Amino acid sequence: MGGWAIAVHGGTGADPNLPKERQEEAKRLLKRCLDIGISVLRSNLPAIDVVELVVRELESDPLFNSGRGYALTENGTVEMEASIMDGPKRRCGAVSGLTTVKNPIFLARLVMEKSPHSYLGFSGVEEFAKKQVRSLVQIPRF
Repeated sequence: MGGWAIAVHGGTGADPNLPKERQEEAKRLLKRCLDIGISVLRSNLPAIDVVELVVRELESDPLFNSGRGYALTENGTVEMEASIMDGPKRRCGAVSGLTTVKNPIFLARLVMEKSPHSYLGFSGVEEFAKKQVRSLVQIPRF
């Protein structure tokens, strides 16, 4: 039988205080993410690849507070986090306090796949990121 389903969300929804135009932009971004996810699922890539790809798309757009649209800390700095899970393999990876990597979801996946840990944060994740970037010939792009 098989089959799949996909759901995409951008948090708690579009801020009702945002101008209507920005709310519509946010809805278009979510639709684009959904369309990307459906297209990639239809190409039979593993679901974990689809998750990473769609989250990267969200992280790359300033409409949401992931990646480019980050929310500043109380000190006015950027600290990002991400997590990813692979249910069938019962593994996960998470990062927090990240300041130097464009797509935190990519690094969360590396924590899951290339470390003995399920979570790294702050200076530990920054050091892990430096080591991983040096060891990669090319960062995967979808």
